[in-house]
Amino acid sequence: MRLHAFLGFALLFVIPSLTAAGDDKDKAIKEDRKEYEGTWQVVSLEVDGNKSAEEDAKKVTVVNEADGKWAIEVEGKIIARGTSQIDPTKKPRAADLTVTEGDGKGQTVLGIYEFADDTRKVCLGQPGKERPTEFSSTAGGGHILAVLQRVKK
Repeated sequence: MRLHAFLGFALLFVIPSLTAAGDDKDKAIKEDRKEYEGTWQVVSLEVDGNKSAEEDAKKVTVVNEADGKWAIEVEGKIIARGTSQIDPTKKPRAADLTVTEGDGKGQTVLGIYEFADDTRKVCLGQPGKERPTEFSSTAGGGHILAVLQRVKK
């Protein structure tokens, strides 16, 4: 009987702390979604260690919505759309991007991201690759590294 009373007493402390942790994560997600929202121009792009020319990188924009939907445009033409799940409580922050339209439809790409002023750095594993652990793209590594600049309204 004492064990049951102890467990019940312990749960009074554990459940609220788990709920608080969940609330903190939800709050962090909402904050990052707000930061993500808007139109972003790619200013630097590296794929599997190959750096794109600056003028080519700048042809790409990404539009992010507050609900996690995104679209990639090249010279104003949408080439892919999808949804995202983010976890800003992980170090580095984690993003799972699922392609719903365009090349790679149905695939999920695992990545990491960070914000600095009006820029966002993203490192994505190619489909089927593990989530990157650092912001780098080397030959044979299967990572895409991009730096994006917020487009002012």
